[in-house]
Amino acid sequence: MGIYLNQDNYAFEESLQSQIYVDKSGLIGELNKVVRTKQKFVCVSRPRRFGKSMAAEMINAYYSRGCDSKEMFSGLKISKDSDFEKHLNKYNVIHINMAEMSLYGETIEDKLSALSMFILNEMRNEFSDVGIMDSDVLIMALKKAFAAKKIPFIFIIDEWDCIFREHKDDEESQKKYLDFLRGLLKDQVYVALAYMTGILPIKKYGVHSALNMFTEISMVDTGAYAEFTGFTEDEVKVLCDEYDMSFEDTKMWYDGYDVEGIPTYNPRSVVTSMLNHKFSNYWTSTETYEALKVYIEMNFDGLRDRIDQMLSGQSVYVDTTTFTNDMVSFKTADDVLTLLVHLGYLTYDSKTKTVKIPNHEIEEQFVSTVKVIGWDEVVKSLKISEELLQYTLDGNEEKVAELIEKAHDENASFINYNNENSLACVVSLAYYSARKSYEMYREQPAGKGYADIVFVPRRNNPNPPIVVELKYDKDARGAVEQIRAKGYEGAIKDYHGEVICVGINYEKKSKKHECVTERITV
Repeated sequence: MGIYLNQDNYAFEESLQSQIYVDKSGLIGELNKVVRTKQKFVCVSRPRRFGKSMAAEMINAYYSRGCDSKEMFSGLKISKDSDFEKHLNKYNVIHINMAEMSLYGETIEDKLSALSMFILNEMRNEFSDVGIMDSDVLIMALKKAFAAKKIPFIFIIDEWDCIFREHKDDEESQKKYLDFLRGLLKDQVYVALAYMTGILPIKKYGVHSALNMFTEISMVDTGAYAEFTGFTEDEVKVLCDEYDMSFEDTKMWYDGYDVEGIPTYNPRSVVTSMLNHKFSNYWTSTETYEALKVYIEMNFDGLRDRIDQMLSGQSVYVDTTTFTNDMVSFKTADDVLTLLVHLGYLTYDSKTKTVKIPNHEIEEQFVSTVKVIGWDEVVKSLKISEELLQYTLDGNEEKVAELIEKAHDENASFINYNNENSLACVVSLAYYSARKSYEMYREQPAGKGYADIVFVPRRNNPNPPIVVELKYDKDARGAVEQIRAKGYEGAIKDYHGEVICVGINYEKKSKKHECVTERITV
């Protein structure tokens, strides 16, 4: 048993003994499929606090020859796998947390040399009969150990990308680090599996990558690993029942990550919420505030417009292919938005190739950020939202029109003023506060068409649903009549009672807004 080589299972035992443990051991079953195959290189990138390190500790406990973990895994999902005992504690495992490298010296050469020396010392003790020489480099020592014992190595490299985050501008050091990993792992017969975790996918240099043998599992492409990215809906429902917490509220706060069509929840936030018995902003409180602020302030080619649209509840298109997988080489708004997906601030829909703000927890962080960086127009729209909702519920058409017009005027320079889609964006943003007590849907299928905006009351909200129809250079009364004529109130399924119909029209020439409201019973 060593510090890096063939560790024990103590760290994973702590996870199992925690008050909340969600069984993700099925991940091991996926890895067993690729052990000692050409697909044995796996790089998993996820945001902070999404369980990467715990997964690495679990994988170490399962494969490491430094412990006996059969009893530990006997009650977990992996124990039912046909290959469970075939791989259990059968490998030499080298488990490295690269975040510790900051302790090993100033230069990348110092760090890598120290790490290699520590592992070499442990190998001399573990394989004292193999003849590992003081002059041997790490790769040669690994070759000798494998040739003599015929027991391959599994490499678990946690926080593999810390060099790229801590030394953002030092490209030469980054390349040396990648070359070290390439030499250690690529085309080496002693490697049975290499499992790396980090926030960023593998760094791209031009059209090549030093680690192009890896299958990349990221927040934009999870493949077969989707269910292990975060908590699934079924897992969260079990926790909500156990801790007597509202599933609907948990979903609003912490769901929203679209992972291959699987609703995915932020694990750290869900666990903390259950233990505290309170909904709050837990995940972003562990992030540096400057992270989001710095990237939003860049405002590449209309980035602000797209942030505004997402704050209004919309999804926006993004091309993720130009992102070079670092935190400095940005050329377009798409690069910034793609980074925010990897950092966990946005979620990516691979089918539509769009991004959006995933949940209320992240939405709060965006709102706090735009307030601090001085997006006064957006802030003013957000401030009027409480009043706007109340005036809508009261049926005060004049005030609703006045506040919508105010919000439209404030944001006209950042959102294309003269079309219905921009009006929808402004109206959605102006109704921001309504989303605390309503679920908001854009272009909701209903009756004989699509309702522009539908607000469905959340649990314990006694107020009626709201259906909003928007018109451009037409008539607000006609908008309300369209709601009734096309049955848009049918967007609220299994609901019986009052519905507030709101028609809003914008006149291009006068730049005036008109509102008509009407309550109907369904």
